[in-house]
Amino acid sequence: MSTLVKSVSDDEQVLVRRPGPRELHPVRTHRRRRTLEIALAVAVPLLLVLLWQLAAARSWIDERVYPAPSTIFADGWDRAADGDLWPDVRATLQRVLGGYAIGTVAGYVLGLLMGSLSLVRAALEPLLDALYVVPKLALLPVFLNMFGLGEGPQIALVATTVFFFVWISTMAAVLAVPAGHRDAGQVFGASPWQMFRHVLLPASLPAVLVGARIAAGVAVLVIVASEQIAAADGLGHLIFDSRALFQNDVMFVGIVCVAVLGVVFSEVVRIAGRLLTPWAPRDRGRSQS
Repeated sequence: MSTLVKSVSDDEQVLVRRPGPRELHPVRTHRRRRTLEIALAVAVPLLLVLLWQLAAARSWIDERVYPAPSTIFADGWDRAADGDLWPDVRATLQRVLGGYAIGTVAGYVLGLLMGSLSLVRAALEPLLDALYVVPKLALLPVFLNMFGLGEGPQIALVATTVFFFVWISTMAAVLAVPAGHRDAGQVFGASPWQMFRHVLLPASLPAVLVGARIAAGVAVLVIVASEQIAAADGLGHLIFDSRALFQNDVMFVGIVCVAVLGVVFSEVVRIAGRLLTPWAPRDRGRSQS
Protein backbone atom coordinates (compact mmCIF):
# COMPACT_ATOMS: atom_id res chain seq x y z
CA MET A 1 0.00 0.00 0.00
CA SER A 2 1.57 3.27 -1.09
CA THR A 3 1.16 6.39 1.05
CA LEU A 4 1.11 10.01 -0.05
CA VAL A 5 1.30 12.99 2.29
CA LYS A 6 -0.53 16.00 0.88
CA SER A 7 0.04 19.41 2.35
CA VAL A 8 -3.19 21.45 2.78
CA SER A 9 -1.68 24.32 4.70
CA ASP A 10 1.41 25.07 6.69
CA ASP A 11 -0.20 23.65 9.82
CA GLU A 12 -2.25 20.79 8.36
CA GLN A 13 -1.37 17.73 6.36
CA VAL A 14 -3.71 15.15 4.92
CA LEU A 15 -2.59 11.54 4.73
CA VAL A 16 -3.81 9.98 1.48
CA ARG A 17 -3.51 6.21 0.93
CA ARG A 18 -3.38 4.90 -2.59
CA PRO A 19 -3.41 1.22 -3.59
CA GLY A 20 -0.04 -0.25 -4.45
CA PRO A 21 0.89 -2.97 -6.94
CA ARG A 22 -0.22 -5.72 -4.56
CA GLU A 23 -3.75 -4.32 -4.41
CA LEU A 24 -3.98 -3.26 -8.06
CA HIS A 25 -2.48 -6.43 -9.57
CA PRO A 26 -2.80 -9.25 -6.99
CA VAL A 27 -2.35 -12.08 -9.52
CA ARG A 28 0.74 -10.55 -11.09
CA THR A 29 2.22 -9.78 -7.69
CA HIS A 30 1.59 -13.33 -6.49
CA ARG A 31 3.19 -14.80 -9.61
CA ARG A 32 6.29 -12.70 -9.15
CA ARG A 33 6.46 -13.73 -5.51
CA ARG A 34 5.98 -17.38 -6.45
CA THR A 35 8.70 -17.14 -9.09
CA LEU A 36 11.09 -15.69 -6.51
CA GLU A 37 10.26 -18.47 -4.04
CA ILE A 38 10.85 -21.18 -6.64
CA ALA A 39 14.13 -19.54 -7.70
CA LEU A 40 15.34 -19.51 -4.09
CA ALA A 41 14.20 -23.10 -3.54
CA VAL A 42 16.29 -24.20 -6.53
CA ALA A 43 19.25 -21.87 -6.04
CA VAL A 44 20.07 -22.78 -2.42
CA PRO A 45 20.45 -26.57 -2.96
CA LEU A 46 22.25 -25.96 -6.26
CA LEU A 47 24.70 -23.63 -4.55
CA LEU A 48 25.41 -26.22 -1.87
CA VAL A 49 25.98 -28.91 -4.50
CA LEU A 50 28.37 -26.64 -6.41
CA LEU A 51 30.23 -25.87 -3.20
CA TRP A 52 30.49 -29.60 -2.48
CA GLN A 53 31.80 -30.22 -5.99
CA LEU A 54 34.37 -27.45 -5.60
CA ALA A 55 35.49 -28.77 -2.22
CA ALA A 56 36.03 -32.23 -3.69
CA ALA A 57 37.86 -30.88 -6.73
CA ARG A 58 40.18 -28.74 -4.57
CA SER A 59 40.75 -31.61 -2.12
CA TRP A 60 39.27 -29.63 0.75
CA ILE A 61 37.45 -32.82 1.70
CA ASP A 62 38.45 -36.45 1.34
CA GLU A 63 36.69 -37.65 -1.82
CA ARG A 64 37.02 -41.24 -0.67
CA VAL A 65 34.69 -40.41 2.22
CA TYR A 66 32.62 -37.69 0.58
CA PRO A 67 32.50 -38.36 -3.18
CA ALA A 68 31.89 -35.42 -5.47
CA PRO A 69 28.30 -34.89 -6.66
CA SER A 70 29.42 -35.62 -10.21
CA THR A 71 30.74 -39.01 -9.07
CA ILE A 72 27.52 -39.77 -7.22
CA PHE A 73 25.41 -38.79 -10.23
CA ALA A 74 27.52 -40.88 -12.61
CA ASP A 75 27.35 -43.92 -10.35
CA GLY A 76 23.60 -43.52 -9.85
CA TRP A 77 23.08 -43.18 -13.60
CA ASP A 78 25.10 -46.33 -14.28
CA ARG A 79 23.24 -48.33 -11.62
CA ALA A 80 19.89 -47.15 -12.95
CA ALA A 81 20.86 -47.95 -16.55
CA ASP A 82 22.08 -51.42 -15.55
CA GLY A 83 18.89 -52.06 -13.59
CA ASP A 84 20.68 -52.51 -10.26
CA LEU A 85 18.98 -49.58 -8.54
CA TRP A 86 15.31 -50.16 -9.36
CA PRO A 87 14.74 -53.35 -7.31
CA ASP A 88 15.75 -51.51 -4.14
CA VAL A 89 13.62 -48.47 -5.02
CA ARG A 90 10.66 -50.72 -5.83
CA ALA A 91 10.99 -52.69 -2.59
CA THR A 92 11.09 -49.53 -0.45
CA LEU A 93 8.21 -47.92 -2.34
CA GLN A 94 5.98 -50.99 -2.01
CA ARG A 95 6.57 -51.16 1.74
CA VAL A 96 5.93 -47.46 2.20
CA LEU A 97 2.72 -47.46 0.15
CA GLY A 98 1.36 -50.61 1.77
CA GLY A 99 2.06 -49.49 5.32
CA TYR A 100 0.91 -45.94 4.61
CA ALA A 101 -2.44 -47.10 3.22
CA ILE A 102 -3.14 -49.39 6.19
CA GLY A 103 -2.04 -46.86 8.80
CA THR A 104 -3.97 -43.98 7.22
CA VAL A 105 -7.26 -45.87 7.02
CA ALA A 106 -6.98 -47.26 10.56
CA GLY A 107 -5.88 -43.92 12.03
CA TYR A 108 -8.65 -41.99 10.29
CA VAL A 109 -11.43 -44.38 11.30
CA LEU A 110 -10.35 -44.57 14.93
CA GLY A 111 -9.64 -40.84 15.13
CA LEU A 112 -13.10 -40.12 13.77
CA LEU A 113 -14.73 -42.44 16.31
CA MET A 114 -12.74 -41.07 19.23
CA GLY A 115 -13.39 -37.49 18.18
CA SER A 116 -17.12 -38.10 17.84
CA LEU A 117 -17.82 -40.45 20.77
CA SER A 118 -16.60 -39.40 24.20
CA LEU A 119 -16.93 -42.90 25.68
CA VAL A 120 -14.70 -44.40 22.99
CA ARG A 121 -12.20 -41.62 23.59
CA ALA A 122 -12.23 -42.18 27.34
CA ALA A 123 -11.69 -45.92 26.89
CA LEU A 124 -8.87 -45.85 24.33
CA GLU A 125 -7.01 -42.54 24.63
CA PRO A 126 -4.86 -43.43 27.70
CA LEU A 127 -3.74 -46.70 26.10
CA LEU A 128 -2.93 -45.09 22.75
CA ASP A 129 -1.12 -42.22 24.44
CA ALA A 130 1.11 -44.74 26.20
CA LEU A 131 1.82 -46.63 22.99
CA TYR A 132 2.49 -43.41 21.08
CA VAL A 133 5.57 -42.53 23.13
CA VAL A 134 7.17 -45.94 22.50
CA PRO A 135 9.89 -45.57 19.81
CA LYS A 136 8.48 -47.31 16.77
CA LEU A 137 11.77 -49.01 15.87
CA ALA A 138 11.60 -50.68 19.29
CA LEU A 139 8.53 -52.53 17.98
CA LEU A 140 10.43 -54.11 15.09
CA PRO A 141 11.49 -57.19 17.12
CA VAL A 142 7.84 -57.63 18.14
CA PHE A 143 6.73 -57.56 14.52
CA LEU A 144 9.53 -59.94 13.54
CA ASN A 145 8.20 -62.40 16.13
CA MET A 146 4.67 -61.92 14.87
CA PHE A 147 5.21 -62.01 11.09
CA GLY A 148 8.65 -63.57 10.71
CA LEU A 149 11.14 -62.45 8.09
CA GLY A 150 9.77 -60.85 4.94
CA GLU A 151 7.57 -57.91 4.09
CA GLY A 152 5.21 -58.22 7.08
CA PRO A 153 7.39 -56.56 9.76
CA GLN A 154 8.36 -53.68 7.45
CA ILE A 155 4.79 -52.89 6.43
CA ALA A 156 3.53 -53.28 10.01
CA LEU A 157 6.15 -50.85 11.29
CA VAL A 158 5.23 -48.20 8.71
CA ALA A 159 1.52 -48.74 9.31
CA THR A 160 1.96 -48.33 13.07
CA THR A 161 3.96 -45.13 12.66
CA VAL A 162 1.50 -43.60 10.20
CA PHE A 163 -1.47 -44.69 12.32
CA PHE A 164 -0.48 -42.54 15.29
CA PHE A 165 0.10 -39.39 13.22
CA VAL A 166 -3.22 -39.74 11.39
CA TRP A 167 -5.12 -40.75 14.53
CA ILE A 168 -3.93 -37.73 16.52
CA SER A 169 -4.58 -35.24 13.70
CA THR A 170 -8.02 -36.72 12.96
CA MET A 171 -9.20 -36.79 16.57
CA ALA A 172 -7.95 -33.25 17.16
CA ALA A 173 -9.59 -32.01 13.95
CA VAL A 174 -12.96 -33.55 14.82
CA LEU A 175 -12.85 -32.16 18.36
CA ALA A 176 -12.03 -28.72 16.92
CA VAL A 177 -15.20 -28.61 14.79
CA PRO A 178 -17.20 -25.68 16.23
CA ALA A 179 -20.22 -26.68 18.30
CA GLY A 180 -22.33 -24.34 16.20
CA HIS A 181 -21.73 -26.51 13.14
CA ARG A 182 -22.95 -29.59 14.98
CA ASP A 183 -25.94 -27.73 16.41
CA ALA A 184 -26.92 -26.52 12.95
CA GLY A 185 -26.86 -30.08 11.64
CA GLN A 186 -29.03 -31.29 14.52
CA VAL A 187 -31.50 -28.45 14.01
CA PHE A 188 -31.96 -29.52 10.40
CA GLY A 189 -32.48 -33.11 11.50
CA ALA A 190 -29.29 -34.51 9.97
CA SER A 191 -28.78 -38.25 10.31
CA PRO A 192 -25.43 -39.57 11.61
CA TRP A 193 -24.26 -40.12 8.03
CA GLN A 194 -25.40 -36.63 6.95
CA MET A 195 -23.71 -35.14 10.00
CA PHE A 196 -20.47 -36.84 8.98
CA ARG A 197 -20.82 -36.05 5.27
CA HIS A 198 -21.88 -32.41 5.52
CA VAL A 199 -20.43 -31.25 8.85
CA LEU A 200 -17.56 -33.29 10.27
CA LEU A 201 -15.86 -34.23 7.00
CA PRO A 202 -15.63 -30.74 5.42
CA ALA A 203 -14.62 -29.11 8.70
CA SER A 204 -11.97 -31.63 9.75
CA LEU A 205 -10.48 -32.96 6.51
CA PRO A 206 -7.98 -30.10 5.87
CA ALA A 207 -6.35 -30.65 9.28
CA VAL A 208 -6.45 -34.43 8.80
CA LEU A 209 -4.57 -34.11 5.51
CA VAL A 210 -1.88 -32.01 7.19
CA GLY A 211 -1.25 -34.93 9.52
CA ALA A 212 -1.29 -37.33 6.56
CA ARG A 213 1.36 -35.25 4.82
CA ILE A 214 3.61 -35.29 7.90
CA ALA A 215 3.06 -39.04 8.15
CA ALA A 216 4.19 -39.48 4.53
CA GLY A 217 7.63 -38.09 5.30
CA VAL A 218 7.94 -40.01 8.56
CA ALA A 219 6.96 -43.24 6.79
CA VAL A 220 9.97 -42.93 4.49
CA LEU A 221 12.28 -42.29 7.45
CA VAL A 222 11.00 -45.31 9.36
CA ILE A 223 11.19 -47.76 6.46
CA VAL A 224 14.78 -46.77 5.66
CA ALA A 225 15.80 -47.29 9.28
CA SER A 226 13.94 -50.61 9.38
CA GLU A 227 15.56 -51.84 6.16
CA GLN A 228 18.98 -51.18 7.63
CA ILE A 229 18.17 -53.57 10.48
CA ALA A 230 16.02 -56.37 9.06
CA ALA A 231 15.78 -56.45 5.27
CA ALA A 232 17.62 -58.04 2.40
CA ASP A 233 16.77 -55.29 -0.09
CA GLY A 234 15.47 -51.74 -0.24
CA LEU A 235 17.18 -48.35 -0.12
CA GLY A 236 17.91 -48.65 3.60
CA HIS A 237 19.68 -51.95 3.04
CA LEU A 238 21.56 -50.44 0.09
CA ILE A 239 22.81 -47.54 2.23
CA PHE A 240 23.86 -49.73 5.15
CA ASP A 241 25.41 -52.47 3.03
CA SER A 242 27.41 -50.08 0.82
CA ARG A 243 28.75 -48.29 3.89
CA ALA A 244 29.93 -51.61 5.34
CA LEU A 245 31.73 -52.32 2.05
CA PHE A 246 33.25 -48.78 1.94
CA GLN A 247 31.32 -47.98 -1.25
CA ASN A 248 30.56 -44.44 -0.22
CA ASP A 249 29.48 -43.35 -3.70
CA VAL A 250 26.76 -46.05 -3.68
CA MET A 251 25.80 -45.03 -0.15
CA PHE A 252 25.19 -41.45 -1.28
CA VAL A 253 23.20 -42.69 -4.28
CA GLY A 254 20.87 -44.41 -1.83
CA ILE A 255 20.64 -41.30 0.34
CA VAL A 256 19.74 -39.13 -2.67
CA CYS A 257 17.08 -41.65 -3.74
CA VAL A 258 15.58 -41.59 -0.24
CA ALA A 259 15.48 -37.77 -0.30
CA VAL A 260 13.80 -37.72 -3.72
CA LEU A 261 11.32 -40.41 -2.69
CA GLY A 262 10.38 -38.53 0.48
CA VAL A 263 9.89 -35.21 -1.33
CA VAL A 264 7.83 -36.75 -4.13
CA PHE A 265 5.65 -38.77 -1.76
CA SER A 266 4.99 -35.77 0.50
CA GLU A 267 4.21 -33.57 -2.51
CA VAL A 268 1.77 -36.13 -3.93
CA VAL A 269 -0.09 -36.19 -0.60
CA ARG A 270 -0.14 -32.38 -0.53
CA ILE A 271 -1.56 -32.14 -4.05
CA ALA A 272 -4.13 -34.82 -3.27
CA GLY A 273 -5.11 -32.84 -0.19
CA ARG A 274 -5.67 -29.70 -2.25
CA LEU A 275 -7.84 -31.61 -4.71
CA LEU A 276 -9.87 -33.23 -1.93
CA THR A 277 -10.43 -29.98 -0.03
CA PRO A 278 -11.29 -27.24 -2.56
CA TRP A 279 -13.16 -25.44 0.25
CA ALA A 280 -10.04 -25.06 2.38
CA PRO A 281 -8.53 -21.54 2.64
CA ARG A 282 -6.10 -20.61 -0.11
CA ASP A 283 -3.60 -17.84 -0.58
CA ARG A 284 -5.48 -14.85 -2.03
CA GLY A 285 -3.20 -14.31 -5.00
CA ARG A 286 -3.09 -18.01 -5.85
CA SER A 287 -6.87 -18.35 -5.67
CA GLN A 288 -7.24 -15.65 -8.28
CA SER A 289 -4.59 -16.95 -10.63
